[in-house]
Amino acid sequence: MTNRFLIYGANGYTGELITRMAAERGLKPILAGRSEAKVAELAAKYGFEYRAFSLDDTEKLDSALQEVDMVLHCAGPFSITSLPMVKACLRNGKHYTDITGEISVFEACAAMDKKAVEAGIMMMPGVGFDVVPSDCLAKHLNERLPSATHLTLAFYGMGGISHGTQATMTMNVGRGGAIRKNAAITPVPAAWKTQLIDFGNGVVKTGVTIPWGDVSTAYYSTGIPNIEVFTIAPKSAIKAMKVSRYLGWLLATSPVQKYLHGKIKPGGPTDSERAKGRTLMRGEARDNDGNSVTTLQQGPEGYTLTAIAALNITEKILAGDYKPGYQTPASAYGADLILEIDGTSRQDI
Repeated sequence: MTNRFLIYGANGYTGELITRMAAERGLKPILAGRSEAKVAELAAKYGFEYRAFSLDDTEKLDSALQEVDMVLHCAGPFSITSLPMVKACLRNGKHYTDITGEISVFEACAAMDKKAVEAGIMMMPGVGFDVVPSDCLAKHLNERLPSATHLTLAFYGMGGISHGTQATMTMNVGRGGAIRKNAAITPVPAAWKTQLIDFGNGVVKTGVTIPWGDVSTAYYSTGIPNIEVFTIAPKSAIKAMKVSRYLGWLLATSPVQKYLHGKIKPGGPTDSERAKGRTLMRGEARDNDGNSVTTLQQGPEGYTLTAIAALNITEKILAGDYKPGYQTPASAYGADLILEIDGTSRQDI
């Protein structure tokens, strides 16, 4: 093993944060991305090696992968970028991780489980805020109630969002929501359900269903066949989501998408904003006999948590701690993986 890893998309907001934290840990990743100027500048700042190539340059991509044991893929939208990187990892026998939250990516990787096993690699999309904390919460609830047939997860992220996250959200606007029903991922209208979510300590907010990654991953982690995920959103945002049910076709057209993407501001939360931010979660599992369990969880701001969780998992893989095939964070490392992050706590109620 080379004990090295590649960060592709290192010059993006989250990729740069992960690069900075990797340097603080004494890790030596190879940085990569499409823009040589931007990646070279970042590499020079931290004294790292770099490679510049696009994902359709198979020769350069394969060459870069031959120098490492695994990839931490940070260049979204992942519904577009993940497949060429996944195929390259399978081709070269290298472990694949990314920080996606897109259901389609999780499902595509799950469908390649057998190929990953044959290649002797672990394929683990979603090693960031989506889905490490919620996946661990789902696993914990299932361990408390093994007979669970229904799972509800909710989160409240206090902090800003990055350019990349906004771009992915904009690309998916008007596509509706999704839940898992009777083990199948099922489309539902945007803002399908709203309800009050009690996160404890007097924090009660209005939540709305969204097509979060756990609709896919929690099923693989727990086997629970019915899953819904809520996030907290202001009334104006919920109203806009409901309007998108009728205008989705228009929002998806090229001129409108170009206009919306042009309005996205670069960058993301500042260090001080991230330091002030927190994430709250609530999960409930119930079975057909009327039994139920509820757990509250809290942790650092989302982007901070993403960088820490991604690097924690990277270090495990580089140390030889991995399971070949498609894995979720909790299926590979257990429900307590999230508790390895300072500032994270969990309370059963």
